[in-house]
Amino acid sequence: MKVLQFITTVLLISPLYFSQIKVGDDALGTRKYEDFQMSKFCGTSCHVDFYQQWSQAMMSQAYTHHWDEIEYFKLAVPHAEKDPIVAGVKAGCNGCHTPIAFLAGDVPPPLPEKMSRANESVSCDVCHSITGFVGDVPYNFNYKIEPGNIKQGARNNGKSPEHQIVKNDFLGTGDFCGTCHNEMSPYGIWVKSTHLEWKDGPYAKEGVQCQDCHMTSAEGLTSSMGNKYPDARQHLFHGAHDPGKVRGVIELRIHPDAREFEPGEAVKFTVALFNQKTGHKFPSGSVEDRIVWMHVEAVDANGKVYHLTVDKKGFDGEQYTIASDDLAYQDMGIALNQPDFKGVKRDDIPLGDRIFRMPYFDPQGRMTIQQWNTKSLGVDYRIGPRETKLETCTFNIPVDAAPGLMKVTATLNYQKLIKSIAEFLEVPDNEEEIIKVNDHTTTITILP
Repeated sequence: MKVLQFITTVLLISPLYFSQIKVGDDALGTRKYEDFQMSKFCGTSCHVDFYQQWSQAMMSQAYTHHWDEIEYFKLAVPHAEKDPIVAGVKAGCNGCHTPIAFLAGDVPPPLPEKMSRANESVSCDVCHSITGFVGDVPYNFNYKIEPGNIKQGARNNGKSPEHQIVKNDFLGTGDFCGTCHNEMSPYGIWVKSTHLEWKDGPYAKEGVQCQDCHMTSAEGLTSSMGNKYPDARQHLFHGAHDPGKVRGVIELRIHPDAREFEPGEAVKFTVALFNQKTGHKFPSGSVEDRIVWMHVEAVDANGKVYHLTVDKKGFDGEQYTIASDDLAYQDMGIALNQPDFKGVKRDDIPLGDRIFRMPYFDPQGRMTIQQWNTKSLGVDYRIGPRETKLETCTFNIPVDAAPGLMKVTATLNYQKLIKSIAEFLEVPDNEEEIIKVNDHTTTITILP
């Protein structure tokens, strides 16, 4: 069963549930900041190593990270104040990005520069106070949370000098992650479905949980005064923001249909892209922001470079998977008080390259990066777990190509944020950094 079919099934079998219960929203303002212990306290008293791992992971920056700050304050909040359909995102974004601020009813929280407790983002005490989730499907921060002296743990019951520990198997499940790594827009569209993709894929069926890849096990202490375990979970949470995690996730191989050609002849190159590492689709998560594309270049014996464009396959919506210079993202103009905003470059990568994406569309049918304003989705052309996609590039050997060996390289690239958007919204440049996922080179011989 494909993930979109699974998602459709969830919506069909549970309409009453989704329409009657404001999942997650009911918790707004039900707690106080002081109900939660500060992560720094956890890290300086007992859990020194885990704290240091967490402090450089995105969990500790989910509210303060520059792109999240810009997206929330420059786009989401102003948009929510203008459009009653999406008004809930003003508070709701924080249900996952800074849960303690959401639970305290601090809407919107102070800017990160104000150094409030909202800056703790997804803190230690948040995750270790979650006891389960409401309903049938984890999504939109529908976690059940009980802060206090009893901390939820994945290992065993016990007691430390600071708190009690209750073993809760939920912490070791993919459903635990799904409470924030699945998201439905106000229009009822799944705009984040990483957990659902995993659940519908091969790894969930084999019992492999999210934590097995994103919280790997190693011998170590769980606290400075605790026992040493052979399988202590590392609190690294490495994922889409970690270049070391992204590199190599896709294997890539290119080969020609023959080895020798005369100038003017056509050669067809086939590229096989195999998702060898992710338990969900690649890319996943904020796929409205991220862009993954294949670029193919040929270099002749004299060093002249030729750009090869991808062959079209003819499926519905394919135009969104081939790089163009069309303008898009016009709905950013709502928040920016620019009703006639023409948009920015949709892709801002070499024209004709293949893009592995799922486009999001606003209520007017325009491509959007604003997940809260997403009313429909386009073709899902991402690479699923253990899936191999085959792409071809047909190249007519130029008549002036130098005789000798021609090297042809296929490269898969990844950006966390489309360059044109990053530049328009003045996002720091590491968001538009191009990360090479993988590449492979083959050769052909150009005859004299």
